[in-house]
Parts: sequence; C-alpha cells; structure tokens
Amino acid sequence: MDKFFGLKENNTSVKTEIIAGITTFITMAYIIFVNPNILSTPLYILGVEGADDIKASVFVATCIAAAIGTLIMGLYANLPFAQAPGMGLNAFFAFTIVLGMGYTFNQALAAVFISGILFILITLIGLREAIVKAIPLNLKYAITAGIGLFIALIGMVNANIVMKNSATVVQLVDFSKYFSTEFYDKATNLTYGMATRSAIVALIGLVIIGVLVILKVRGAILIGILATTVVGIPFGVTNMANFGIFSMPPSLKPTFFTLDFPGLLGLDGRGVLAAIFSTLTVVISFSLVDMFDTIGTLIGTGQKAGLLDEQGRLPRMEKALMADAFATTIGACIGTSTVTTYVESGAGIAEGGKTGLTSVVTGILFLVALFFAPLVGLVPSAATAPALIMVGVLMMGAIKNIDFDDMSEALPAFLTVVMMPFTYSIATGIALGLIVYPVTKIVAGKAKEVHPIVYVLAVLFILRFSILPH
Repeated sequence: MDKFFGLKENNTSVKTEIIAGITTFITMAYIIFVNPNILSTPLYILGVEGADDIKASVFVATCIAAAIGTLIMGLYANLPFAQAPGMGLNAFFAFTIVLGMGYTFNQALAAVFISGILFILITLIGLREAIVKAIPLNLKYAITAGIGLFIALIGMVNANIVMKNSATVVQLVDFSKYFSTEFYDKATNLTYGMATRSAIVALIGLVIIGVLVILKVRGAILIGILATTVVGIPFGVTNMANFGIFSMPPSLKPTFFTLDFPGLLGLDGRGVLAAIFSTLTVVISFSLVDMFDTIGTLIGTGQKAGLLDEQGRLPRMEKALMADAFATTIGACIGTSTVTTYVESGAGIAEGGKTGLTSVVTGILFLVALFFAPLVGLVPSAATAPALIMVGVLMMGAIKNIDFDDMSEALPAFLTVVMMPFTYSIATGIALGLIVYPVTKIVAGKAKEVHPIVYVLAVLFILRFSILPH
C-alpha cells in the first residue's frame, strides 16, 4: 500500500489518509440526499409519472457515480480529491435544461453523456491540461483564496448563520428569535426558531474545531463534525425522529441507460437543425462550467495540500481530469447529472490527506452509504458547516502570495476571489478573472506576458455570458 500510493514519499500514513477520507465523505455526504431532490423537482412540477421511483433511482445513481469517480481519482490519478454530481450543475440540469428549455429528464441525461465524451476527447489531446498550465500564477493563488471564501459562505448559508434578505441581500440570523418556533419569514423561507438553533449549533461546532486545530489534534475536523452532531441533539437540530442504521437501496432501473438521444437531437419531430443548435448550447454550457469548476478545485485544494510545483502545476493533472470525464459519462448512463471534483475535498486535505488512499476511502464510503442512508442522513448541515468554514480559513492564506502592487495582476486576481462567493460559482469567478486579465495586461503594455490560450478563453467566456444560458 505504501509503495502503490507513495505514503512515505508524501509524508503521510495509512491512519492519516483514512481519517482524511472519512472527513471528506462526511463533509460532502449531503449530496446523496440533495442531488435526488434537485433533479426530481421538475418531475414533480411537470407531473411526470413515476417521479418517486426516478428520485429513488437518482439516489442510487448519485452514490455509484460518486464512488466510481472518486475511486478512479484515487487508484488511477493517486490524488486526494473526491467527486460527485456537482451542485449548480444539477440545478442547471433541472431548472434550466428541463424546466426552462423544455427537455425531458432523459434528454438532459443524453446531453450530459455527450459532454462527458467531449471531456474525454479534449483530455486525451491534452487541451484541458494545457488550459491549466496557461492560467497565470497569481490567478491560481486567487482561485485558492476565492474557493476558501466560497466554501466558507456555503458553510455559513448551510448553517443559517448567513441568510438572505430582500432589502440587504444577506443578513446575520436573528439570534433573538431562538424560542420563536412559530415565526415564519417569507423572505428567507425559514421558521426562525430552527434556523437560529442551527446557527448556534454550527458556531459551537466552529469553536470546537477551532480549539482542536489550534491544539493540533489529529482528526480535528472529523472529531468536530461528530461532536457537533451530538451537540445538535438537545437543540433539535440533529433529527432523531427517524433514526435508523440499515436499509436496502432502491432500484436503479428507472434511470439506468434511459438516455433519449433521438429526442435530444430533434428526431422526434421538433426539427433537427433547431434541436442540434439548442443541444450544442446545452453541451457547451455543461462543458465550460464543469471544466472550470474542476480545474479551480484541483488547483485551489491542490495548492493548499502542497501538491503543486513551483509553476503552480498539479502532478498527474491529466489523470485527474480523465477521472472527472469518465465519471460524468458513467453518471449520465446510470441517471445523474454532471460529476465534478468537489471543493469539500479540502476538508480531508486539511486533515492531512495527500494521496489517492484518501479518495479510495471516500469512494468506498459512498458505496457503503447505499445501505446505511439513514445513518449518513443523521449528520445535519449544521455539523458539517463549521468544517467548511474552517477549511475556508485555511485556504484564504493563499491570498498573501498575490502581487497586489501590480494592478494588472491585482485587479483580475481580486475579481477571481470575490466573484466566486458573490455569484455562488467557482467557474464564474475564474471566468471573470480570465476575461479581465488580458485587458489589464494590454493596458499595462504587457500583452506578450499573456498566454495565447488565455486570450482564447477570454473570448469564449464573453460569448458564454452573452449567448449561452447560465
């Protein structure tokens, strides 16, 4: 095992990697419940027959696709990153492609499959890796810091510490409404008593994890998640009403190889040319968002783990990208949206995960979750939120490496950092940074410092925001 994963070479151990893998899984396990809910929502809205069975099947597909992608990442790329159907990409699938553009669930799966094949092809020819190498070093540091802010925001929103407000966009949860179990706020769509208690539990968890990290306790984040889950019981945040341990997984039949290519391509009578053009916009949108979500996560979390070289390049990057491509293709075949590398991998990396053994542990746990869904579902978002906030703290350190004295570097780096949390998208933050970077360099008379690929990407992203759905 040491020889296969290079544990000594990476200054890690089996124990450390196992703890890191468990931490990553617990931190991102929410996806196995959230993804079926999101993908099935348009089915219920449209009154599709068998929506319940499809939702249950998507649960199984989510676990299997996440396991396959993560195991490939661990065994083939030997990197500590986990994969699963991406948040944002699943919402794009459900609300833009199915509800907004009128595609069926099965046609949307076919579009995801095509994008997966496209990923494989451009990875084989080295285009995706070439894009990574072309990204300027200061933007790579900005990606790390931006993901730190973004993941901290996810944690704060999940715990209801930060809530939406119709007047000020966001606000701090109202702690004075702790006992107000009947107060319902239409602006936030929350019953305040539970939201407040969730925020309090998360803050307690943050203190627990913070203390453990300061004391350099091994497994600090994992211990903190489990301790916070226990703390949540008397607050009513950890739901013990349906407590269970074991359950058999539902059938995968409703979504297994149900891709509708004829319908996607207009062969059902909708008009072939119009359908093909519409399909191209969908596939390109899937491809751009997934590619830069994955690249951003690999660079950001890889930098924090100390895996990048002096030029900010990740070893075995092409293998990591291929894992993502294969997982997306397989995921579409069994019934789920685009699979991508998860930013929550940073939680396991913060615990010391440095090799593919971390990913192998996480992948195995996704398969185990098929049979222990009630137990996995016991951990509330208020318990995983402080882990995400702490990872954000750790990743923000990369911002000190950005050259803020050179405004041609500082402005695009700043936009990359802040637009990730402000737009709730890693890909959008990277896109805006890459659009502005060549502009600032041209103005500064340093146009030759910009890699030609960056100019091409800037144009593509301008077109993406101007023409394609997002």
